Amino acid sequence: MSEETPGFDEKPEVPTGADADDAEPKAADASKEDAAAPAGDAAADVALLAQLDQARTALSERTADLQRLQAEYQNYRRRVERDRIAVKEIAVASLLTELLPTLDDIGRAREHGELVGGFKSVSESLETAAAKMGLQQFGKEGEPFDPTIHEALMHSYAPDVTETTCVAILQPGYRIGERTIRPARVAVAEPQPGAAPAAKSESADGDTPSDKDTDAPDKG
Repeated sequence: MSEETPGFDEKPEVPTGADADDAEPKAADASKEDAAAPAGDAAADVALLAQLDQARTALSERTADLQRLQAEYQNYRRRVERDRIAVKEIAVASLLTELLPTLDDIGRAREHGELVGGFKSVSESLETAAAKMGLQQFGKEGEPFDPTIHEALMHSYAPDVTETTCVAILQPGYRIGERTIRPARVAVAEPQPGAAPAAKSESADGDTPSDKDTDAPDKG
């Protein structure tokens, strides 16, 4: 009798038909997952790029809003500062306008030699304070008449002027900076009618009437 070797009679297990069928779909699913992985990453990248574009657009809009608000604030500050200066100038001009009659009295007193003693000291202090506030006096005899800063109260003709000229300052004018708060009230003189054409005629001919009369007998 021969002895049987233990274990040689056992046959290896072979997958049945059902198990084989189950293994094939699992392998197919694995291959599909491997193929779908790159596609999923690409979709995620696209979504991230879209979100990044949206964030950049939102940032640009917020930056533009901030710049616009900053510009509006700067314009507001400039308007407030301009209005503040204008209000101050109006207030100062109003105050100094009320002082002009007093300054006129001081000027007349100075012309008549009545500005003496304590009255002189007070008057000079008042004039100094007005000058510090920007008040400037203008108007001089002999300057050309300018209707924007002069007010003619008297009119005459004079042979020694070549244009309308201020020959007397009846009341000085006052200004603050470039703003005139009272024009200078003046007496003006104009050239004599016909004086300028006669002078031009003599200069054009080059001869005086006496010269022509003297030359007349020689021509005869």
